[in-house]
Amino acid sequence: MSKVLVFDCDGVLADTEQFGHLPAFNQMWVELGVPWEWSVEEYGRKLKIGGGKERMASLWNEPRFLETVRPPLDPAERDATVAAWHKRKTAIYKDIIDSGRIPARSGVKRLAEEALDSGWVLAVASTSARDSVETVLRHVIGEAAAGQFSVVLAGDVVKAKKPAPDIYQMVCRELAVPPEDCVVVEDSRNGLEAAHAAGMQVIVTVNGYTRDEDFSEAAIVLTCLGDPGAETCEVIENRSAATPGDYFTVADLEQVLAGGSGAKPGHGQ
Repeated sequence: MSKVLVFDCDGVLADTEQFGHLPAFNQMWVELGVPWEWSVEEYGRKLKIGGGKERMASLWNEPRFLETVRPPLDPAERDATVAAWHKRKTAIYKDIIDSGRIPARSGVKRLAEEALDSGWVLAVASTSARDSVETVLRHVIGEAAAGQFSVVLAGDVVKAKKPAPDIYQMVCRELAVPPEDCVVVEDSRNGLEAAHAAGMQVIVTVNGYTRDEDFSEAAIVLTCLGDPGAETCEVIENRSAATPGDYFTVADLEQVLAGGSGAKPGHGQ
């Protein structure tokens, strides 16, 4: 039996939304002469929409945006405009990641390496552009470990993005494994819904944008995965048999995969 660990990218591998994607969107609009920017709060609301192009396309329906920007009348021209915006934004974002300004989230590199050493198959499933995801993966995990990921799914590989389960169902098809052999690390309600609907166990590591979302279907909800001698893992909710201490281990991962009944005591319960 193959045991599969699937990571989302943004907010899971690194805290990329507020410190990577948001400034990249805003810098892109400045460069292209579009009189628009998203605030931290506005962008947080946009994260309910899966996919960067989809978030930008939603602006065509926003009265405040339409007061300052005249959209193309032809739907095809609107799509082309969004594609051009997204292309430049992705290039800016990759530069931000390559600069090393965005640190990896605690415990991701450690758990990925431990899982590989223990025979787990690793994958990434993200709605972000593939180039962006691969850049973040190499930055966070390192070239050697990133090269051992069996599947990296990103961008427009599926028509329906999270919270639809399509991308996680595609992971199963690509790896020829059933969903019950997969554990997913997500950070948002959208991602949790997608993985849960696909029949997978889900670990949630919250971030500043998602801390207060509903994660009632998750096996376990953590502040982070944690690292020895560094940022520690705090349990927010636990419906699994895992019992992480200061950091989440492969042994905990095995317990999540196995399932379990009854919530374990944890912070916030």
